[in-house]
Amino acid sequence: MTDPAAVTAGRDASPLVETRDLTKHYAIGGGLARRLRGKEKETLRAVDGVSLRIGRGETVGLVGESGCGKSTLGRLLLHLEQPSGGEMRYEGELVDKTTADRLRRKIQIIFQDPFSSLNPRKTVGKAIEEVLSVHNLCPKESRKARVAELLDRVGLSPEMANRRPRQFSGGQRQRIGIARALAMGPEFIVADEPVSALDVSVQAQVLNLLTELQEELGLTYLLISHNLGVIRHLTRRIVVMYLGKVVEESPTGDLFDDPLHPYTQALIRAVPDIDPDRAVGAVAVEGDLPNPIHPPSGCHFHTRCPFAMDVCRSEYPEPRHVAPGRLVACHLYDTQAEASDPAAAIRVGS
Repeated sequence: MTDPAAVTAGRDASPLVETRDLTKHYAIGGGLARRLRGKEKETLRAVDGVSLRIGRGETVGLVGESGCGKSTLGRLLLHLEQPSGGEMRYEGELVDKTTADRLRRKIQIIFQDPFSSLNPRKTVGKAIEEVLSVHNLCPKESRKARVAELLDRVGLSPEMANRRPRQFSGGQRQRIGIARALAMGPEFIVADEPVSALDVSVQAQVLNLLTELQEELGLTYLLISHNLGVIRHLTRRIVVMYLGKVVEESPTGDLFDDPLHPYTQALIRAVPDIDPDRAVGAVAVEGDLPNPIHPPSGCHFHTRCPFAMDVCRSEYPEPRHVAPGRLVACHLYDTQAEASDPAAAIRVGS
C-alpha cells in the first residue's frame, strides 16, 4: 500500500533538499612510517555517490548498520563536511563555500547525545542566547524573552533557563537541544539518532514533540536512526544505505510490508518481536560488515547475501525503479530477471 503523497513528495515536486552523486572520501594512512615502507594512501569511501531528494514538509528516514555512512551524509547536508564530489542543492540553489553560511541558518541538527552537545559551564539559557547573539537573530533586550519562548515551545518551564545541563534529565536535555536548533528558525533539520540515548519511556514524548513542531512550523526532517520502530513511527519514506551507497528507497509502509533488497529484508527480520510465532526464523544479517577501505567487488553486499549470483561478484547493480516511488540496487531486479520474477521467492515472510 503506497501512500501517493509519499511518492510525490521529494520526487515529482520541486525538492527542498537534493543531492546528486554526493561523495565523501577520506585518505587513510598518510603517515611518515607508511610512506617509508613504500605504501600508498588508501581511501575510505564513506559516502559514495548518493542521490537523494527530500520534499518540503517531508520526513525521510535514513537507516543502515553502523559504518554505512549515515552520519557522514548528515554532516554533508549540514555542510559541516566538504564533499569530495557531487553536489547538494537547497531550494534549487547550489550549496558551496560561498552559499553555505547563508543557507546554514535554514539547516540545523539535533544531536544524538544531548549532554555532550551542551556546554556544562553555561546555563541552558545562556547556551540558547548565544545562538541568538552570534547570528544576530534578535535585539539584545529581547533575547531572554525569546529563550523563554523557545523553552516553552519544547515543553520546558522558562524558569529552567538558569539551570545547567547536569540538572536536567536526558529527555529534558534533548528538548533543550531541540530548542537551540529552533532558535535559528530552520526549515530543514537533520535528526541524528535523536532518541537513542533516552529511556524508552521518554522516547515517545520526544518523537511526539518533533511531530508537533513539524505540523506547527512546517519543518522538514531527515531522521537518522538504527531503530526501525522509530523510523516506522515518524517517517513517510525510507532510504537504506550499505557501505556508502543507497541500496533501497521506498515509502515507509511499502518497505515494511514488502522489502525488496536482501539487506533490507535482513534488517527487518532482525527487529525483535514479542510475538513468538512471528519471531520464529527471524535472523539478523549474517557475517560482519566488510572493511569499507577495501569493499567487496561488484555488489558490496554479495559476501553476506544468501541470493548472490555470479554477476553480483563482478558488477555493481544500477539502481532501478521497480514500482512507483520504489528504487532498489540489486541484480535480482535486472530486466532479464523481472520476466520470471525471482524476487517473489525472497520476500520477507515467504
